[in-house]
Amino acid sequence: MQNYINALRTYITSDYRNMYREKGGIFKYGFLTPGSVSYNDVLWDWDSYFSDVALRQILKDTGGSRDEALEYERGCILNFLSFTDPNGFMPVMVARTTDPSTLRPEDIYRENMHKPVLAQHAAFLIREDGGDAEWLRESFGKLQCHIGNYLDHHRHKATGLFYWQTDKMIGVDNDPCTFYRPDGSSASIFLNCLMVRELAAMEYLSGRLGMPDAAMFYDKERNKLIDAIREHCFDKRDGFFYSVDINLRPVDLSQYYHRGMPRHWDCVIQRIDVWSGFMALWAGAATPEQAERVVQRYRDKHSFNCEAGVRTLSPLEKMYRVVPSNNPSCWLGPVWGIANYLTFRGLLKYGYTEDAHKLCEKTLRLFGRDIVRTGEMHEYYSPDDGEPIINPGFMNWNMLALNMLDWYEGREYVEEF
Repeated sequence: MQNYINALRTYITSDYRNMYREKGGIFKYGFLTPGSVSYNDVLWDWDSYFSDVALRQILKDTGGSRDEALEYERGCILNFLSFTDPNGFMPVMVARTTDPSTLRPEDIYRENMHKPVLAQHAAFLIREDGGDAEWLRESFGKLQCHIGNYLDHHRHKATGLFYWQTDKMIGVDNDPCTFYRPDGSSASIFLNCLMVRELAAMEYLSGRLGMPDAAMFYDKERNKLIDAIREHCFDKRDGFFYSVDINLRPVDLSQYYHRGMPRHWDCVIQRIDVWSGFMALWAGAATPEQAERVVQRYRDKHSFNCEAGVRTLSPLEKMYRVVPSNNPSCWLGPVWGIANYLTFRGLLKYGYTEDAHKLCEKTLRLFGRDIVRTGEMHEYYSPDDGEPIINPGFMNWNMLALNMLDWYEGREYVEEF
């Protein structure tokens, strides 16, 4: 284990400057790229955020220059805001050679946009740098428009939950709760947990910029969303958080076979065991009683819990498959570093330290063994034996293993906002 730890620390901290990309082409600002040839010179939404959380740990551990990094870190946010439509549409990813005319779809309200993480990224940097938010002030209105777009056009009125417009660019590419399902039908637990944290970040940013009314508004919206998640996404039978299906026929009392007993439910739980149910703990959306039941599910070795960490889909599901795949990447069972990390953080948030410790060890062993054997990390792994599956050289959120390692060794560790 110590050999794995040593190899992991050396590998992650050795060439972090390769993440830095200079301005030019479509980019007005330098930015961070998540690493590996497959993602070279491309700015991604949640990838850049979580990669930056890892970068801050690297800088803390190595004594690297935060001033040097700051230009690229802030550039991730400022670039995306520069690409934001006046009505709040923000693209998911942008390459240096992207044609600017393609950034805005024909109907901005029927396409997925940047996942709700940009406010978290900005809040993370501002918190880490002592609270200075002035660099964001000029562009904050665009960020408010972006969140307003989500609130007004991507939220299901009856449940208060946010939903994907299509199954494209959803982060967890082929999550069967959304993948190949009708447009606008999936109120994803993944998306809604991201939004809980995003609204908290918007409250923080508004406060730092001297906007108390806005801060109060975002706090109210966050609490409403938490209530909606607890009511609609938590399944009392299974003790787990699920995505829900909102693709229901409208209540129409003119229909003879409906009016005798019109439906009194606004959604139907999708009882598909996807790892993102654990994100309710990471988001702080679960009650203590709900969290206890979720942790019981986490411990089940017939389902999520495996040798390499957390399966992204339970092997009890018919859709379970562990294969190499691009566009979409495979989230139907393989272990991903970000799934391990977010589950680990959720376990810590609710006080399940022993479970977090075991998951941390599994993650360190997974990546350390890969580095010792192959000289690099990969995008995702086989759950039962930890064998790498695809994309050698992948860094991205795998670097968060360093944050986990510092926690494991009792060092000061960097947390996302």
